[in-house]
Amino acid sequence: MTAPEILALTLRAEAGGRPVRAIEALAALVVNRARQAAADAADLARFAPGGAPGEAWTALLARACRAPFLFGCWRPGHPRRAALLEAARAEDGALAICRRVAARAVAGVLPDPTEGATHWHDAAVLPGWAVGRVPSAEIGGLVFYRLA
Repeated sequence: MTAPEILALTLRAEAGGRPVRAIEALAALVVNRARQAAADAADLARFAPGGAPGEAWTALLARACRAPFLFGCWRPGHPRRAALLEAARAEDGALAICRRVAARAVAGVLPDPTEGATHWHDAAVLPGWAVGRVPSAEIGGLVFYRLA
């Protein structure tokens, strides 16, 4: 499976029912992580485990999607895992939108409305790691953070 397809499936499983701006913001977050991983060895291990030093950020997109604790849809047993598997089989409008967003992200032409965010959560929950932190953006029911 190609990096754009992995990104599109991730977007569909995690944000497919949200506004396009939220899907774009989530894609921008993955791009931010992949770019940081390409630029720094510590971030490579953190944001794109298994990637090679010097690897292009576009090649690290799939690893950034599957990195531990970023997207639950890739973890076995997670409730959104079923959405990921369904998205892989379905050819619906939401997946088509996610594929277009992923193509723009891979081409490097997707704007970043998150202001460099590397972390996110659904606005309906407040995970422990986000307590006391100031979000860089809130888009379509998703909250984004730029963390060191």
